[in-house]
Amino acid sequence: MNICVFLSAADLDERYTRPAREFARLLGKGGHTLVWGGSDVGLMKVVADGVQEAGGRLLGVSVDFLAAKARRGADEMVIARDLAERKRLLLEKADAVVIMVGGTGTLDEATEILELKKHGHTDKPVVLLNTAGFYDGLKEQFRRMDDEGFLPRPLTDLVFFAEEPVGALAYLEESQGL
Repeated sequence: MNICVFLSAADLDERYTRPAREFARLLGKGGHTLVWGGSDVGLMKVVADGVQEAGGRLLGVSVDFLAAKARRGADEMVIARDLAERKRLLLEKADAVVIMVGGTGTLDEATEILELKKHGHTDKPVVLLNTAGFYDGLKEQFRRMDDEGFLPRPLTDLVFFAEEPVGALAYLEESQGL
């Protein structure tokens, strides 16, 4: 399975890097391909290292202005002209999506895939990996949107919330019949 992971390129605390490494090992051991933003820095590097060390493939989609930070030695690297093309390519190449900890870029990518799902433009499974409670507030906001009628589809149709890496990958594999 090609699993797109949206996540930060920042150097982060061990409470975030440890679960990211664990997810990466599970992904690689499962024989899956990491589809990610292509950067070889921060949490993106941690995940790419873990996947590659565990025998998984790396398919990166960087963007022109970040190409200097693109990972050398990825199995495949595509350089998009801009962020919009990058998001489109990441989603095209993925069978499933995992949203890990991140900043505004990660939030932008997450809301785009959820908006596509909401309108029926994709049926790819989406997991929000709530490492160390990072997305507790967002999870609560999504529930409020659902409860108050802002979502035309049930929240459970749009995203699965996982608290641990093993649950995230298990959900994806089950959703794909693996």
